[in-house]
Amino acid sequence: MPEITATQRAWRTVLARIESDLLDGVLGPGDRLPSERDLAADLGVGRSSVREALRVLEVMGLIRTATGSGPQAGAIVVAAPSGGMSTLLRLQVAAQGFLLTDVVQTRLVLEDSVAARLSADPQRDLTGIRGVLTAMDADDLTAPEFLALDAELHYALAEASGNTVIAAMMAGLRTSIESYVLEGSARIDDWDAMASRLRAEHHAIVDAIDEGRTDAARALVHDHITGYYTAAGLVPGEH
Repeated sequence: MPEITATQRAWRTVLARIESDLLDGVLGPGDRLPSERDLAADLGVGRSSVREALRVLEVMGLIRTATGSGPQAGAIVVAAPSGGMSTLLRLQVAAQGFLLTDVVQTRLVLEDSVAARLSADPQRDLTGIRGVLTAMDADDLTAPEFLALDAELHYALAEASGNTVIAAMMAGLRTSIESYVLEGSARIDDWDAMASRLRAEHHAIVDAIDEGRTDAARALVHDHITGYYTAAGLVPGEH
């Protein structure tokens, strides 16, 4: 699939460039990134690849983006990467080259731990997670919109678990996960039925966590992840 490979390479090129400038101190807090048009022209990539790289950096809390034409518009660096964040940036760049089966297995390990940790925590706060569930219940979402919220939900669960390493790893894998999941959606004949199934699974997972049913939460997360990848024909079914 040469188109996917080219897109992934372009996205990694943009992120690697900005990563290098951040890590080398060429860019720092308060600095404005070049415009999407300038970055695209400079690196020889499409503006969609630039936007994807900027979105990842914003999710990681390194930049803030705002639309418009005023002094606050565009992308501005709000934090300098250091320590674990530098490693996370490099993980983002490398993640597009990981084998899909490795990504799936890593998700299973990480999200099993998240489900166990959250369901056992009497102080857990799922307010924000319930908000994402509500947004996903809208029936006019396109597949990309739905799957972007799906990724947000899984990351929000990891963040709510309180384990900063797991949350960082999920953030580092987020775009890789999104790209594979979106690719799989094109292979599903009845997307509406799949979206309904995923909604029900998400609610069941969050309910089990909220009720402290650890074993159920872990089993539901496992079946949710493997079920989608199998249904989309991305990985063989488990036996």
